[in-house]
Amino acid sequence: MLRPEPPPERVVARYRRHGRALFWPSLALIALAGACGYFLGRFSEEWQNLGALGAAILLALLFWLLPTLRWLTGRTTVTTRRVIRVHGLLARERQEVSLLRGHDVTVRRHGLQALFRSGDVTIHSGSEHPLVALDLPDAALVARALTELGDDAHGLG
Repeated sequence: MLRPEPPPERVVARYRRHGRALFWPSLALIALAGACGYFLGRFSEEWQNLGALGAAILLALLFWLLPTLRWLTGRTTVTTRRVIRVHGLLARERQEVSLLRGHDVTVRRHGLQALFRSGDVTIHSGSEHPLVALDLPDAALVARALTELGDDAHGLG
């Protein structure tokens, strides 16, 4: 007797950390642009102006570009069968948790996360290393969706 083929895996949602993580880098870029507009060209020697420009570029790389790239390279993908967490700028790390296995979902909020309805979603699947998706927007909705997907995967829904 042939068993029916399981439905194909579909992507349900893709998440990044809450956009609030870009507040300080953006503020640093705005302050740096204001300082450059005010100070560049005011020094008497050309090498001083070039040094200030070089320092501004270095500060922009450190305080705006690197945090923004770090935010862009981290994502959590929820499918009908698993949750995949990928992060890392130079060294990529990928972690997966199957929704077909029994799992427990925990939402933890601290600081401003409660105000913005975001939170850290932890998926315990019985392994030593739970999958932790940091600062997801609308964390309670994500947790409910993961619980429903897990129930559907086990035929309870």
